[in-house]
Amino acid sequence: MIKAITGTRDILPSDIPKWKYLEKVVSEVFQNFNYKEIRTPVFEETSLFARGIGEATDIVSKEMYTFIDRGGTSITLKPEMTAGVVRALIEHSLDKKQSVNKLYYISPMFRQERPQAGRFRQFHQFGAEALGSNDPMLDAEMIIMAYDIINKLGLKNLTVKINSLGIPQSRENYKTILKKYLEQHFNSLSQESKKRFDTNILRIFDSKEDQDQKIMTDAPLLINYLDDESIQHFEKVKNYLGAAGINYEVDPKLVRGLDYYSHTTFEIVSGSVGSQSSLCGGGRYDMLVKELGGGDIPGVGFAAGMERILLACENENSLNLPEEKIDLYIVSLDKNLLDETFKLAVELRRRGLTVETDYLSRSVKAQMREANKYNSKYVLMIGGEEFRKGELVLKKMSDGEQYSIEKNDLENLGTKIKES
Repeated sequence: MIKAITGTRDILPSDIPKWKYLEKVVSEVFQNFNYKEIRTPVFEETSLFARGIGEATDIVSKEMYTFIDRGGTSITLKPEMTAGVVRALIEHSLDKKQSVNKLYYISPMFRQERPQAGRFRQFHQFGAEALGSNDPMLDAEMIIMAYDIINKLGLKNLTVKINSLGIPQSRENYKTILKKYLEQHFNSLSQESKKRFDTNILRIFDSKEDQDQKIMTDAPLLINYLDDESIQHFEKVKNYLGAAGINYEVDPKLVRGLDYYSHTTFEIVSGSVGSQSSLCGGGRYDMLVKELGGGDIPGVGFAAGMERILLACENENSLNLPEEKIDLYIVSLDKNLLDETFKLAVELRRRGLTVETDYLSRSVKAQMREANKYNSKYVLMIGGEEFRKGELVLKKMSDGEQYSIEKNDLENLGTKIKES
């Protein structure tokens, strides 16, 4: 038997209502903040991610699905969305049409990671990017939108963590200080952190190795070396969050290891999904557009893992989804009336009703069982003496009440079902 590839999974019909509900909440919140949806290709030229994410990152160096197509071009399935959105902004000159572009997405992503709870090799994210302004109001807006979406799903066990990476110059000055500290402990670092010492030193804060965590406990913190401009930006973000009623904690060790990141960085974490506790993360990236060949356009954004969020919802039993029902099940009392049943089902579907009928020539009793299985609001019975008199029998399943409907009076039939 051929099975789904490791790290991927089927989203079955029984799971779809949860996904649709999440997508509905996501779209509503983004639209309330006047964000417009964007959809980019599933694959891009590999160089976009190498430049946009950084060749020293784990994503580019270890996790991307990359292949050479028949034209000899190196292609990568997108591991994240920001680089693609920025590429689209530059390619289509969106900045010339709109001073500030506020964009959102819901999309599959691909990374060859070790599968675990809430983490897959094909996974899904929603997120937003605001391009064209360095106003700290937009930094706060990203955090507020992310929080509002997750909060609307009923999740309670949430923590909003924020930090500032400052402007590039203050961060570069800080890296020199951090290097001096780590040089004293270099031989005790893990092999991965030794590599990051030269390529991506801030990422050592992210290490899960015990020896690294002990060393970083006393490491100097970037937040203590920020310049006045960076401090003022961060204070404004905090003030905006306070005005919006968002409780947060400042986490000085929350970093983004890419050079184009600046100022605000944030995460929303949950205690309901095990080790993969981060539901979403984001920050400001004022130099990314320029890095990818565009103008000097600032940006800020975030991305959220949909599988992780749904896992948290499942663990907290937070989703109160409406019970799945169909409007009508048509029961045929006479196998000679199957053509009539078919035509009636099609007509009522075209009138906006969800209608099911029997395709296996089963007994009336079996058809009624199927109607119950579908949780049908009504059953319409075709056949018998009533049909010979030009009537159909409509039964309301909740209380058993029955109505006689003229065979050709579909308007009345549709109205009665819709109004219930």
